[in-house]
Amino acid sequence: MDKSLTIYVLSDSIGETGELLSRAALSQFNSGRYEVRRFPFITAEEQIMEIFEEAKNEPSVIIYTIVIEKLKNFITFKGHEFNIPTVDLMTPALNAIESVLDYQPKRESGLIRRLDENYFRKVEAVEFAVKYDDGKDPRGIKKSDVVLVGISRTSKTPLSMYLAHKNFKVANVPLVPEVPAPNELFQKDNKRIIGLIANSAKLNEIRQERLKALGLGNNANYANIDRINLELEYSREIMDKLGCIVIDVSYKAIEETAGLIIEHMKRNFGEKVFQ
Repeated sequence: MDKSLTIYVLSDSIGETGELLSRAALSQFNSGRYEVRRFPFITAEEQIMEIFEEAKNEPSVIIYTIVIEKLKNFITFKGHEFNIPTVDLMTPALNAIESVLDYQPKRESGLIRRLDENYFRKVEAVEFAVKYDDGKDPRGIKKSDVVLVGISRTSKTPLSMYLAHKNFKVANVPLVPEVPAPNELFQKDNKRIIGLIANSAKLNEIRQERLKALGLGNNANYANIDRINLELEYSREIMDKLGCIVIDVSYKAIEETAGLIIEHMKRNFGEKVFQ
């Protein structure tokens, strides 16, 4: 006769790990009526007690991924009291890691969930940078944490992507003499605007390489030194009107410029630099 079993999965997070392991273990048994019940976000002894009151009425096993010492001990105690097997998934791994690192774990619940949330914020920031790259939509200026302004080839796009991986929502706006700067720029907190410049010789070199990559001659107006100087003069006028910080990126790596921007944001908005 097939036997039945219910596995109760308790977690201080969402309980996916405990459920996956439970189902993996059950797959090793060919017959029987098995059920896995997941109970996420366990934070109190009262919740655990309710689960044991339910579990005592049927063949059951308690599997848990809880790191708070008080709750772990309560589960162990109640398991003995009700004669229900309990399986602690986290402690053996934590003990093994602690023995190598030689310091104790944090034992804070929900840390992996916070990491997941951080991941999704990063993805959102990257999508934002792509959507509002190169002045595609000036509405992004209002929504952004940081706005980068400068003429072509002053590292606006790579900086936007780098800062996005630091969870900043970045819009970047190209400054072109023939195109008026968007009004949204002048409505933005100027401490959130970063002006990027570079010396004309460096820009000339970069633009010539860009033209070669596109299969174009290097005599195009785009790489003309007088044209570059005109664009730089115009960009400085706009940056002066904005009253924003200006960074010369001529000989700076992306990481170095990004570090300066992050420090600027922290000075002005503290550690919590997001809108």
